[in-house]
Amino acid sequence: MTNKHLKNSVREWIRENNEQLVKLTQGLVRIPSISGDELKIQEFIHKFLKDMKLKPEMIYPDLEILRKDVDYFETTSFSRVGYKNRPNVATTLTGSGDGRSICLTGHVDVVSPEPLEGWTRDPWGGEVEDDLLYGRGSGDMKAGIAAMFIAVQAIQEQDVELMGDVQLETTIEEEDGGVGGNLFLRLVRPKVDAAINPEPTMHNLGVASGGVMYFRVTVKGVPAHAATAHFGVNAIEKMMLVVNALRDLNSKRQRTTSFKIVEESDPRMKGHVTTINIGTISSGDWPSTVPAKAILESRIGWPPGETREEVQKQVEEAVSEVTKSDPWLSENPPIVDWFGWYARPHVLDLESDFIHLMKRNITEVVGVTPKFAGGSAGLDTRFFAHRSIPAVTFGPETQRIHSFDEWVSIESTLKTAETIATTLIDWCGV
Repeated sequence: MTNKHLKNSVREWIRENNEQLVKLTQGLVRIPSISGDELKIQEFIHKFLKDMKLKPEMIYPDLEILRKDVDYFETTSFSRVGYKNRPNVATTLTGSGDGRSICLTGHVDVVSPEPLEGWTRDPWGGEVEDDLLYGRGSGDMKAGIAAMFIAVQAIQEQDVELMGDVQLETTIEEEDGGVGGNLFLRLVRPKVDAAINPEPTMHNLGVASGGVMYFRVTVKGVPAHAATAHFGVNAIEKMMLVVNALRDLNSKRQRTTSFKIVEESDPRMKGHVTTINIGTISSGDWPSTVPAKAILESRIGWPPGETREEVQKQVEEAVSEVTKSDPWLSENPPIVDWFGWYARPHVLDLESDFIHLMKRNITEVVGVTPKFAGGSAGLDTRFFAHRSIPAVTFGPETQRIHSFDEWVSIESTLKTAETIATTLIDWCGV
């Protein structure tokens, strides 16, 4: 049987078993798996893979190994709960011979659905209406995980004997940086020749990821009774000077930073491929007291083209400059410290064999030539790319990820599974 006939055969199996894909996605969505609480969903996946006659392992992060790597940082979920009861799941569909290997990888953790009053549906319900399946994590990225499992099932059920190995992984804490998840597996699992991460891409082809770092600024004040506020120094008011400096830096960076891949895939991103987001500000504990401390936490993201060190320097210089214009801050300079996310950006070789193969198969299955995408958000694919492994993101159509009433398109998830299955045949060989 030719490759074309084999690919048609697995695609037909996926279509005929579409209810199985929907049921699996629903099963994943119905297990809450906020970063730090991934055990139950990993146990569900472990059993599912055993039922597929594979031999899955629970692989727990080892800090001693992780801390030796250049991309290690302490994630906020690790700071909160550690790595106990937080396994990754991995297995291999072993090939028969000398074909090229591939990894199919996806993260099981999701962000919180709070505030719940903003939802019109149960965030853990997996409700289906027409082509849409609703729920927290439906698009980001439990439907993608279901698609990669169903793709492998189609290969098995149609007795397609691949030559290369297919590694299957579900990982923890991607939303928090992926250190105990994908990074750790890259350090302990066999190296592969390529990888697909079915994150939602609207059927575009993700070939890049952005750099991401978190930083914290602490400003001191002097407490006083509000009736004699002039005897104190208001830390909130001093922090406003820092906020304005960061806003100015953000505007300057957005005027001078561009990344063609992001801007061509989504023109709305033009002028916004780098962002400094003021995420939290905390200060004060009583309206009648002048606050003596203010703490700001922020995320800065940027596309390939700058190093982490260069971006850090710009932020620290912006905060340092603002202290010169204020007598109090000059005597009591703000403290900047970096925590959590510390991700390097990446971009793939767009002329590689794997990129051309993915473009061809997406076009054949979806019916539209995909655009290149990526570069504005941190992704697990960077851990492959920094090891010279072509790793793409390719996944279904979704909306409202990290927001209310998140949904994923069932039809686009089927097409994702079809594309993955046909790529396994072409890349691994039969």
